[in-house]
Amino acid sequence: MHKAASALLAMVLVPLASSLALAADRDTLLIAPGDVLHVQVADTPEMEESARVTDQGMIPITGIGDVKVAGLTPTQAALVIHDQLIAHHYLNHPEVFIRVEQFATQQVSIIGEVKTSGAFPISTPRPILDVLALAGGLTPEANRNILIERQGDTQNPISYFVSNNGRQAITNQVIVNPGDTVVVPRAGIVFILGDVNRPGGFVMSNNESQLTLLQGLALAGGATKTAKERHAHLIRAQAAGGYSDTEFSIGDLQKGKKPDMPLMAGDVLYIPFSFARNFANGASSIAASTVGAAIYAIP
Repeated sequence: MHKAASALLAMVLVPLASSLALAADRDTLLIAPGDVLHVQVADTPEMEESARVTDQGMIPITGIGDVKVAGLTPTQAALVIHDQLIAHHYLNHPEVFIRVEQFATQQVSIIGEVKTSGAFPISTPRPILDVLALAGGLTPEANRNILIERQGDTQNPISYFVSNNGRQAITNQVIVNPGDTVVVPRAGIVFILGDVNRPGGFVMSNNESQLTLLQGLALAGGATKTAKERHAHLIRAQAAGGYSDTEFSIGDLQKGKKPDMPLMAGDVLYIPFSFARNFANGASSIAASTVGAAIYAIP
């Protein structure tokens, strides 16, 4: 296929895929009390109406009375009305269509590591990147693996990875519905202590929200000249309780003799101080100072 034709096809298919995803995700949104539904029955214009779901979760339908639709998707609600129309002998082969005209919950809650957390008004389902923009975007300490809790469903949160790759971030977007809650957790912290240039706690804030041992050491400015690099320690909390203490040589990792090790949130990397190296460095400094002093010695 010609390159220009391929590019044109991509321009058409990507927005189409996004639209289909939005439509599919909108149909998974459960109807709630207070929502306004638009009900249509094919070839029966007199039955077309807009109705607000009552506190009891019901809407009135011509010919059959109140039907409970709360807790159902629009497709499921249409099927219930279809069956009721047949059961009441009102229509023999009805084709029922339902869409949500107005959501009762007109806001989304965004909490965690965003610039401005809070509740933001949205009247229709929106892509996750649009919703994060309402909160000013992620902070530098944000974990890029975020969760979306659907209204009324706390057991099955939806995961989304905010990639630094723009194309990947856009094409993999999920839809956030009114009433949902977006949780942006804080990235994990690792602690690098001992004989390093900048000891402290470091946020795992790169694109994958992960760090390897050598990457963490680089953030700490590397080991000093007096560090005991052959006897570094990785201290890690265990799920069953207690800690593991793994001794290793930094030089082996740097030379590729052993693979670099991934760090986990809460890990402690400790590089001990070498008294022997400190003494050798001190002796070298004393010798250098002595030679310098000898140059200026008074005969």
